[in-house]
Amino acid sequence: MADVGAWDRRSVLRGAALLAGATAVAPLLGGTATARARGADADALFKAGEFDQAARAYEEILGTDPANLHAARRRGFIALLSNRFPAAEKYLTMAIELAPDDRQANQYLADCYIRQDKFALSAPHWKAAGNELNATWFAAVRGEPYQIHGDTTQVPWLQMDPFPLVEASVNGGSAKRFQFYTGAPALSLSASVAREAGVSAMARKQIDHLGGIAWRNVGVLASFEVGGMELRNVPVAWLESESGDDVDARSDGMIGMWVFYHLLPTFDYAGRSLILRRKTPETARKVRAAAVRAGTEPLPLYLAREHQTFSRGSIAGSGTRVLGVGFGGVGEIAAGLHGPAAELLDVRVDHDRPIETFAHSQPAVAYPCYPNELRLGDAVAENVYCYSDPHLPLSPHGFDVLGHFAHCFYKPYTVTTDFTDMNLYVTRGKAR
Repeated sequence: MADVGAWDRRSVLRGAALLAGATAVAPLLGGTATARARGADADALFKAGEFDQAARAYEEILGTDPANLHAARRRGFIALLSNRFPAAEKYLTMAIELAPDDRQANQYLADCYIRQDKFALSAPHWKAAGNELNATWFAAVRGEPYQIHGDTTQVPWLQMDPFPLVEASVNGGSAKRFQFYTGAPALSLSASVAREAGVSAMARKQIDHLGGIAWRNVGVLASFEVGGMELRNVPVAWLESESGDDVDARSDGMIGMWVFYHLLPTFDYAGRSLILRRKTPETARKVRAAAVRAGTEPLPLYLAREHQTFSRGSIAGSGTRVLGVGFGGVGEIAAGLHGPAAELLDVRVDHDRPIETFAHSQPAVAYPCYPNELRLGDAVAENVYCYSDPHLPLSPHGFDVLGHFAHCFYKPYTVTTDFTDMNLYVTRGKAR
């Protein structure tokens, strides 16, 4: 069975070989061959998750070929992965100047602007990316979004499984039961809670959801309060059936990534609590100091497509690779393996017991599998229950992602996400 680490190293070496070969024939062919080879090398580095090296390689390409759309778009995306906004804006703007209708560059730049609460600037780029709903939504938001009142709060989880729940108040009303999941974008409500809170839809769109039809509505919530912390003027979404009923009655809503990246959150799995802090240099320093005292090394944190988080870890001896990380959500698995990853890593898969489930609101079939080890920094799980989903793409963003760590993996740990310095801290035991 192929070793995935070696497999990607071969990809990088192929790019390097192309570069060397092109350099040798450059005197005969001019600069074209060299530019192509550098492009292959940059793409191989990016695919392998070597983002800093890939960024330098794309910059070299742009130094000799400033009209290279692919290099500009990819260089901007690398900056966006780490919330390096000035560089992201620079290169993505360059890409759009080269190709104003490029959907991917426009989507990246729209995402870059909403992460900075520059909603009006994001709207035309959402439209150019083909997302009319978001374009209408973010153009309609008035005033400062995500106004934070309160410095820190710690709220207990009402339950751990099948998904964590916390209490929160919507527009000053009675306590509601909210799920949370960093793999979801906006704060969302049930249809009944949205009606009770008097939230008006700025726009709506019909979507396929769990094998049926639903309407996705978007608007702005005046107030959302969790424990002692309140957020005001918050973009919010809700689903309703064709008859206007709730689509999911298991909770009153879900707290998504857009709320969390405005804060400095800790997901205290071991202590069953959610800790939210105002995001300041002082709170970031305190988190780093607590990690040092606990002997925890920071891991890199990457953010793609508005809400998908990644870090570096390993699955079944893969070596350190870019892997998905998501906190909250639902499920009994410790990790999910993507596409051919289980086969490439020689992980035992039980094909006799397929599991019919849903992924991204669409039907999916996964299979139980049992990797011998999962590792995320010092957090380790051995021979635990996981899924293999052969239909999930291995490279959804152009870089390889063998799998993702899921809800059950984190149960013995406390996890803190710092979206300013883009660090992830995973510490064994309860929050201290």
